[in-house]
Amino acid sequence: MNDAFLNHLHDKQRGIMNVPPNNVIAAWALGLLDLLFPERQTHPDRTVAELKAQFVHSERELVGILNRTKACEDCNNGLVAKQFFGSLPELRRIMYTDAAAIFSGDPAAVSEFEVIRTYPGFLAIALYRLAHALIILEVPLLPRILTEFGHSQTGIDIHPGAVIGEHFCIDHGTGVVIGETAVIGNHVKVYQGVTLGAMSVEKFLANRKRHPTIEDGVVIYAGATILGGDTVIGHDSVIGGNVWLTSSIPPYSTVYHQPTMKIVDSKTAH
Repeated sequence: MNDAFLNHLHDKQRGIMNVPPNNVIAAWALGLLDLLFPERQTHPDRTVAELKAQFVHSERELVGILNRTKACEDCNNGLVAKQFFGSLPELRRIMYTDAAAIFSGDPAAVSEFEVIRTYPGFLAIALYRLAHALIILEVPLLPRILTEFGHSQTGIDIHPGAVIGEHFCIDHGTGVVIGETAVIGNHVKVYQGVTLGAMSVEKFLANRKRHPTIEDGVVIYAGATILGGDTVIGHDSVIGGNVWLTSSIPPYSTVYHQPTMKIVDSKTAH
């Protein structure tokens, strides 16, 4: 390796933002989920005072992360953290609606305990909920780190900027992609391989709504792709597997893909 290359790397270091390692940020979020959901732990037995102390410690951890990330140049990161932790009771309530939706929507689920403890869909949604709360508070970078951690753990890619209602169910989930400006209503169920994406990825469209709106009560089956910021899927509709949609449909619609299949008897084919 020549000196010019090494000097370039040396100089590059000086321009890197002082952000805690991704695994530190992820560990903070997982620790917070452990506090919010005793189901994630083995025989938790903490007094109210101990719970309070652990939440205070988690809040201080967040302040430290925000300070190192320079989350807000002109505001008090302690206030940002306080506002975030003040939102946790409502966030937890909404996350429990997600667990209930996954449990009721999956015949294989034995209990909500099992959903919270083991289901990748619940973990991805829970991390998204934390990340979205931070985005609302205009915290940079950390929300994306959290949802990308969720993506790496579950195969489910939810942008923290998406707006998602209550009782959200992701079944199986591998390969699900939900874009930044997607809007999803209440009681929506999504299966594996679903994409809620943009018609174009041109950079000049960054500040426009690029991803679809999914109204209440919609079910989207495996492999369906729905694209475009003007695309609205009307409430109580069913989108079948492998459907490709780039235009709106009215409420109570059923959309399905009808493939052409040919079955050949291998014994008589030659």
